Amino acid sequence: MLRSHFLNHIAQTNPEPHIFEVSRGEGIYLYDVDDRPFIDLISGISVSSFGHSHPLIIEAIKNQADQYLHTMVYGEHIQAPQVKLARKLSKLLPDPLDNVYYVSSGSECVEAAIKIAKKYTGRRDLVACKNAYHGSSHGPLSLMDNEYFSAAYRPLLPNVRFFELNNEASLSVITESTAAVFLETIQGEAGIRIPTRSFMQALRARCTETGAILVLDEIQAGMGRTGKLWAFQHFDVAPDVILLSKAFGGGMPLGAIITSKKIMHVISDHPILGHITTFGGHPVCCAAGLAALNMLTSTDLISSIKRKAQLFIDLLNHPQVKEIRSIGFLMALDLQDEKKVKQLMEYGMAHQLLFDWFLYDAGSVRIAPPLIITEDQIRTACKILVEGMDQLN
Repeated sequence: MLRSHFLNHIAQTNPEPHIFEVSRGEGIYLYDVDDRPFIDLISGISVSSFGHSHPLIIEAIKNQADQYLHTMVYGEHIQAPQVKLARKLSKLLPDPLDNVYYVSSGSECVEAAIKIAKKYTGRRDLVACKNAYHGSSHGPLSLMDNEYFSAAYRPLLPNVRFFELNNEASLSVITESTAAVFLETIQGEAGIRIPTRSFMQALRARCTETGAILVLDEIQAGMGRTGKLWAFQHFDVAPDVILLSKAFGGGMPLGAIITSKKIMHVISDHPILGHITTFGGHPVCCAAGLAALNMLTSTDLISSIKRKAQLFIDLLNHPQVKEIRSIGFLMALDLQDEKKVKQLMEYGMAHQLLFDWFLYDAGSVRIAPPLIITEDQIRTACKILVEGMDQLN
């Protein structure tokens, strides 16, 4: 009954939805209506980094809900969860990234960053990377060169140019007319594409030279997923603006644009309310986000990721796998065959294992487990994956 209501009354974004009915979640497991545990290797697309129903996050949510929920649109009332989380972030990011604007999603982060960059620089041109994914609203779509996803919604924002990842010569598209350059620190939907250190440093230098604002989208790669708290730390560079969401809210809807107070100030005047959001920085979401960030910075969870990711790589050495692209727990298992990926996903579902694919790389399997997954749980999951690959044809 619930399935039919789901199909009739919930907007469908995919002609072939998973149709997995969730009854509850605990740790790395999601349970179906028959109370069967499914290993979750996708974490809601890198959201549930602390698994499902983590007691410390649940406690933070309950405690804040007992005090107050929404009080006023963002930025008007002093709310302790917002302030405590912003202060914590400022201590964990390099100078001058000390000013936070909260939103509810990753797409909102990108929209706000576009406006802030244009207002601050007085410029109108934007530059982004080919094969990028920054969200689904008009601003983020404008920063994506994939016509399959954007053509139906044109006209999009004008004056957007694109460079190629790891092609330093292509950075010449960044000029004195560029307001901002947007880059996923690790490209996600392209199938986990990782920049080189030299490319990232050349990008940073080019932005500094031209006065363009460097915006690093860590919506998926941040919050410890790559084995460092922030993915840009792998490359010895720092952005002018960092965007966070997904795991940032500890499972609750929360995003943030973080930059210097000097840059952020432009949305406060001429005009006032230069950017506004009703539910951004919701106190319950900020309480959950603070609990998540405290766990990341007070435990050895991040330091364990490199070792556990290597275990995945070692155990998934299989003839069907042409390449494994990985940086921490952002992993692409490249089968170079969309049909095989779908077959493997069906096998996984039948054997209580959940994983996914990529928008721009349908021939690869996406693996992004909760950071709390244990080595024994990794072995169990990989055993199912290997058995499934044994049956591919």
